[in-house]
Amino acid sequence: MAGTKTYEYTVIANGSTHSGKIDGPDQQTVARHLRENGLTPIAIDEVSKVGLNMEISFGSKRAKPKDVAIAMRQLATMVNAGLSMFNSLNAIIDQAGSPGLTLVLREVAADVESGSSLGEAMAKHPRVFSPVTIAMIKAGEAGGFLDTVLVSVAEQMEAELRLRRAVTSAMVYPIVVLSFAAIIVVIMLLFIVPVFQDIFSSVGKDLPLPTLILVKTSQVIRIAGIPLLAAVIAFVVWWNRHKNDLSVRQKVDPIKMKLPIIGGLIQKVALARLSRSIATMTSVGVPIVQTLEIVGETAGNVIVTEAVERVKMEVMNGVGLGKAIAAEPVFGSMIAHMVAVGEEAGALDQMLEKVAEFYDDEVSAATASITSIIEPVLIAVVGAVVGSILISLYLPIFELTTGATIE
Repeated sequence: MAGTKTYEYTVIANGSTHSGKIDGPDQQTVARHLRENGLTPIAIDEVSKVGLNMEISFGSKRAKPKDVAIAMRQLATMVNAGLSMFNSLNAIIDQAGSPGLTLVLREVAADVESGSSLGEAMAKHPRVFSPVTIAMIKAGEAGGFLDTVLVSVAEQMEAELRLRRAVTSAMVYPIVVLSFAAIIVVIMLLFIVPVFQDIFSSVGKDLPLPTLILVKTSQVIRIAGIPLLAAVIAFVVWWNRHKNDLSVRQKVDPIKMKLPIIGGLIQKVALARLSRSIATMTSVGVPIVQTLEIVGETAGNVIVTEAVERVKMEVMNGVGLGKAIAAEPVFGSMIAHMVAVGEEAGALDQMLEKVAEFYDDEVSAATASITSIIEPVLIAVVGAVVGSILISLYLPIFELTTGATIE
């Protein structure tokens, strides 16, 4: 049949997920056919595109961290109120903040109804639920205190969101200003400088060096603009696909840590995340070695991740956590001292929580400081660039006017 395509689908039926293939003219028709047969479509992909991981317009299985944090807080509230896990999950599905999270929660609820534990069901969705979250929930289920763990998970996610907002607020202003300045400069080079160039050519006089440089730059941009734009787009696409590759991070992360001003902020963010993750996991009874195996990646920086791996190996060899951390310069003496005190007092989770709170405050102070420094610097830089272009454009006119006056 002309126009018929083969689609691979995943549906929920009788509380569990099923997959298969079906022929149809388009995704909407296939979805309607499945619903008419009492099935709830989760994903429908054209077979020829499955390899490219192209998902249907129902929404991908991605979710914003904010939506996941809200869902976990709602789940914790309902479980603590005495609702069963399945009923709690069903109750929050319709309140999910995004289509992607709705799909995931439906699959989790279906798995729970079919007999899987919450941790096992969530482990099937690593893009939505972090390894720390999954490990904590599994520990809570094994220890019989899942309600307490869910509250801790929600609090940990909310703290992470506050940390992200603090960093984002410091980055938005300079990005917006620099983007606006770049657009202005490109417009001037493409449309304004050529007009002045025609005027200068009609005069037939040699141009001053600044004006000549500006004209040549405009010519290069006009000739190479499209290839440069294509190169930038290609780099952005490549970066989005490979920025989390270990080989890329091993080269980029050390550079980021050495950047003036921003490098210190990146380190504090990494240590805040790491401290909070360890504190939260140890507070719910996850063994320290297992905790260290999981939390390394939560720091978001390969230098810290590698340091955590070395600390884990030392702890496995019988070295105290505080002593192992003290041997890694990236952690600093304060964390090592507080961890050592926490180990002696049997309050490691409390000490690490205080460390996380300290670095949260440090990040807030650093972002405020960076913003106050960057604002005048950006204004000066943008003003200097635009001013230089204007001066270069009018410099020949000034010379011509001066020459006429002298004559």
